[in-house]
Amino acid sequence: MEKKYTYPFLILIALLIICFFVNISLGSVSITTKEIFNSLIGKADNYIIQNYRLPKAFTAILVGSGLGISGLLMQTLFRNPLAGPFVLGISSGASLGVALVILGSGFFGGIFTTLLISKWSVVIAASLGSFLVLLAVMIVSSRVRDTMAILIIGLMFGSITAAVVSVLSYFSSAEQLQQYIFWGFGSLGNLSWNELLIFFLIYLTGVLMTIVSIKGLNTLLLGENYAKSMGLNLKQSRLIIIIATSLLAGTITAFAGPIAFIGLAIPHMTRQIFHTSNHKILLPAVFLFGAIVMLICDSIAQLPTSDYTLPINAITSLVGAPVVIWLLVRKRKMLF
Repeated sequence: MEKKYTYPFLILIALLIICFFVNISLGSVSITTKEIFNSLIGKADNYIIQNYRLPKAFTAILVGSGLGISGLLMQTLFRNPLAGPFVLGISSGASLGVALVILGSGFFGGIFTTLLISKWSVVIAASLGSFLVLLAVMIVSSRVRDTMAILIIGLMFGSITAAVVSVLSYFSSAEQLQQYIFWGFGSLGNLSWNELLIFFLIYLTGVLMTIVSIKGLNTLLLGENYAKSMGLNLKQSRLIIIIATSLLAGTITAFAGPIAFIGLAIPHMTRQIFHTSNHKILLPAVFLFGAIVMLICDSIAQLPTSDYTLPINAITSLVGAPVVIWLLVRKRKMLF
């Protein structure tokens, strides 16, 4: 790593640690810094910290970094600054899976009602929905040479699933619609340590596949024809990137709901700071930046000293969108 990037990375690491501790300290119950430190080193047993705030903070880190990385992958693969982690229809597939479970009983009768008993039903449904869309996209990508065609097909899958969800919503009760809408708000605070472990293992698989793809990502920046001339197996690289993105975005949607803005904006915000297109630099920078922004958004959503928690989706959009607009207007062009 070049020396000029050392200080920015050290600053980001320091900010991540600060945001992590601030996030843990905020909530309806006031907890002192000493109590937090004693709980982390095992000198005290604080139930709220160990079973609620720590899992939520780690979830925020995984969600922010995972969406940032998957957004970076999609923007590089499609060479499109407006591409995000959900352009392949992954989020729409997850939404359809959840809609079938939550809203399905209104359309099909009582077939899906028993599934709602399990806490894992929504996660499993979202994962299956994401996987089926991924499978369809992979089949298409193996037969289509044009990368932009895959992007358009992904958007069409999103439109189809949105139409099916609309039909299910029409036949659902107000209570079912409310439950589905609440899932759509996104949530970081519903995971236990066991669920977080499963989430992390799938997330780690996606990150490792991304690391393997770094050389191919840098080559793709110069165009597909140049990548082929450099000996890059375009079909294989494209498939690995799509699977890595789907693992990250699909798992995050399954466990935390559809989180807006982060995947689209974090890569751009990172490029504005690091001024490079080298993925060896961008990948760890996006990881840190995404985690920091997600922790900040979650801290804002906590409404300190209040029993209420705002929808994380609303905060990510309200906080992030103006920042991106300001950055782009200030720089007058989008680095890519």
